[in-house]
Amino acid sequence: MGKGGGCVPSKKRPLLGISDHGAPDPVSDGAIQIESQSPSTDPTAPLQDRIVQPIKKLRIFIVFYSTYGHIEMLARRMKEGVDGIDGVEGVLYRVQETLLPDVLERMKVPAKDDRIPVISAEELVEADGFLFGFPTRYGCMAAQMKAFFDSTGGLWREQKLAGVPAGFFVSTGTQGGGQETTAWTAITQLAHHGMIYVPIGYTFGAGMFRMDSVRGGSPYGAGAFSGDGTREPSETELALAEHQGRYMAMIVKRFAQPCSFPPDHSMN
Repeated sequence: MGKGGGCVPSKKRPLLGISDHGAPDPVSDGAIQIESQSPSTDPTAPLQDRIVQPIKKLRIFIVFYSTYGHIEMLARRMKEGVDGIDGVEGVLYRVQETLLPDVLERMKVPAKDDRIPVISAEELVEADGFLFGFPTRYGCMAAQMKAFFDSTGGLWREQKLAGVPAGFFVSTGTQGGGQETTAWTAITQLAHHGMIYVPIGYTFGAGMFRMDSVRGGSPYGAGAFSGDGTREPSETELALAEHQGRYMAMIVKRFAQPCSFPPDHSMN
């Protein structure tokens, strides 16, 4: 599915969180090899003579832009949620900064963590699912993230991301600053690529209904309030981000079945 071959899951598939593969292979920790014989890939060969290939994990790319670190904090916690689901791993990526260094200095923007690489559009085809995070700008995604989506025209032309599940998480300065509209307006990017938008709904349970504290996030995805930039995400906001990571990982596992599009899906 990392090449854009995602499928809509069958209604006969098991419930979320339940393994599709049954009991684990008892020899999956390594092949047993008889001395002076070469291991075989022949399915009719004795079990102890077969090569046991490691199971490749599904990968969810957590692609974000963060100005003052709020989105990055959500992204890191979201990765913990993804990594907590067996067979799935989260991979953190940033998008390219578009502001000049002297502008960032005047804005007092902290330095970026060089351990998180900048992603290119071409790398997107390697993912089995996406979580895109960005701060709002007047109720829409920040220009840095929009510039990244604008760079994916080559993938759009051949619909290489069609069928891949994707979700959003956001940050806003105020309670009415776009926790929902920022996600709404971003859905157009997924629609043109044929990607499948995955909101979290109210799957977080009671945490979505409590009114005893200020909390970002909505049915469209996790979120945080930054205020004047000094407020850090609350534990509830971080817990919602972790939940979204787990939820998306389970969705991606359900979608990870081989299939192919008709041969004429390309616009070439």
